[in-house]
Amino acid sequence: MRVRVATTALGITAVLLGLSACSTDTTGDQRPAAAREGTPSDRAQGTAVLSSAALSSRLLDQSDLGSGYLPKPERPAQHDDVTVIGCPALSELGGDAATGGTLAFPRKAKAAFTYGGSSSEISEELYSDSAKKLSDGIARIFDAMTGCPTYQVVSGGTPVDVASQRLTAPNAGGDQQWSQLLTFTAAGRSSVVKQTAIRDGNLLVIVSGSPALVDRHLDKALAKATATR
Repeated sequence: MRVRVATTALGITAVLLGLSACSTDTTGDQRPAAAREGTPSDRAQGTAVLSSAALSSRLLDQSDLGSGYLPKPERPAQHDDVTVIGCPALSELGGDAATGGTLAFPRKAKAAFTYGGSSSEISEELYSDSAKKLSDGIARIFDAMTGCPTYQVVSGGTPVDVASQRLTAPNAGGDQQWSQLLTFTAAGRSSVVKQTAIRDGNLLVIVSGSPALVDRHLDKALAKATATR
């Protein structure tokens, strides 16, 4: 089955376009397990939906990350179609969901960094909406992406083999957690990306990048995002 999409969820297109400077870091918890489930209800301390400006102030910055991190310039919007081959789970969602449409919440913020002058990267995305919308949206995306252990993505004519693996959700707090490991291979090069999402009330925190960097900064990202101001 095929589904043509403009981009894929959680920034995969950026990974595909960056394979020429990929990382082979495979550090991280690779034990398959389902996400920890919680009840998607707004808690008393977090019922107000935050604006994009408020979310931006809660993103990790260079002072939070420490030395060696540099902001990654935002990549210009890409309009190449992406074709997903061999993953019915993604195809069944239809174009909107497969492109991350369920994560197109109006209140959002994002930051990305490179580390140590190498190809290692880390990015953070924050979203705010009702707990149910956040829970349903991110769960559909993770279930689809981990529903196929292997599939292929063609971006701008370049075929990329993708292997996905659901990981044990870290015990980092929040109401619901999801985690996965994605391996992208093209022209003999591989890039490993870990993505962990945590919903805390009406906040959704997604940290993606080199597995070791995600593990290092996840707790800090959640603490800053959920701190009252």
